Amino acid sequence: MKDLNEAAAAEAGTEDAYVDKKRYFWMLSVFWPATPLIGLYLVAETGWSIWYGTVLILWYLAVPLLDAMFGEDFSNPPESAVPDLEQDRYYRVLTYLTVPVHYAALVVSCWWVATQSVNAFEFIALALSLGIVNGLALNTGHELGHKKETFDRWMAKLVLAVVGYGHFFIEHNKGHHRDVATPKDPATSRMGENIYSFATREIPGAFKRAWELEEVRLERSGKSVWSLDNEILQPLIITVALYAGLLAFFGPIMLVFLPIQMAYGWWQLTSANYIEHYGLLREKLPNGKYEHQKPHHSWNSNHIMSNLILFHLQRHSDHHAHPTRSYQSLRDFKDLPALPSGYPGMFFAALVPSWFRAIMDHRVLDWAKGDLNKIQIEPGMREYYERKFGSVAPAQTTAMPAE
Repeated sequence: MKDLNEAAAAEAGTEDAYVDKKRYFWMLSVFWPATPLIGLYLVAETGWSIWYGTVLILWYLAVPLLDAMFGEDFSNPPESAVPDLEQDRYYRVLTYLTVPVHYAALVVSCWWVATQSVNAFEFIALALSLGIVNGLALNTGHELGHKKETFDRWMAKLVLAVVGYGHFFIEHNKGHHRDVATPKDPATSRMGENIYSFATREIPGAFKRAWELEEVRLERSGKSVWSLDNEILQPLIITVALYAGLLAFFGPIMLVFLPIQMAYGWWQLTSANYIEHYGLLREKLPNGKYEHQKPHHSWNSNHIMSNLILFHLQRHSDHHAHPTRSYQSLRDFKDLPALPSGYPGMFFAALVPSWFRAIMDHRVLDWAKGDLNKIQIEPGMREYYERKFGSVAPAQTTAMPAE
């Protein structure tokens, strides 16, 4: 990684008086989880049902349009400024603040559907809107879960409990980061695999891997996997207590509302995993192991608007190469595999498999320089891709039209 660090430093410059021009814009990542509450306020003020879907409108329409309008930011902080950026508590406090906002959005939304007259459309629109922002609580858990401080790690578990996905704390850090971009990783999608098929593999596979990892860790410590030291059970207990409390306070309607928002929250993580490493494959070495993961084993996105509401999650390439680096310090590198839009736009495209493949398959081929052997391909799709791309020389792939 030394060469990458030096390249980034040379590209960014060595100015000591670095100023993060996005410093205060990162507050958008704190405000984003409150958007369901903004939607309910607009419903109360206008009486228009459309505002129940405020998050859906923003996520799938407004943010992709803003990404297209504002474009991408390729700038990096100079390496000389990174130590100060990492030690600046302002950035960490912002991640802490999102945690109570997620809880507030959940509780208020539950109160609303339990006390207000809502039809089926309004009920589902609010549940899906809440599911999007609570699914992206996983983003906060992702940022904090990579930190070493006990407080940060517990804050990660607290926010993951909102959507009942506490095993992500173990699975992502110890499983996905180890196996990413290899056939061993259920959270890496294959070229030609649609998101619906991927979900049936990724969701149970992620939980199974997390449980196995935690079981091994506890056995080495001479503890039972069912002990309270199990870091999967800890956030799960919080989820059960939280949802039981909501059921007790707001009644049987929660038996429908909570599962819908939870399921759509899980779908957000599945969508992220689906697009972040689609088709990418680390080279297998002569000793049978896979090469060390590098920035080019993740799809990157520098789109400004979506990065500002996601704590720079989309600079995923540098994150995988340097997992402990905080969001404000993440860098772009030259020649990274790049998504044509931010995550909201790509999530939407993934819902239509043929559309997503038309966008991404030729990009995967370009990444592999035309060599299908360097790509993870969905079983049963190899012959299709050989017919589609097999006769195309690597130098010509950039001009290859999407099918």
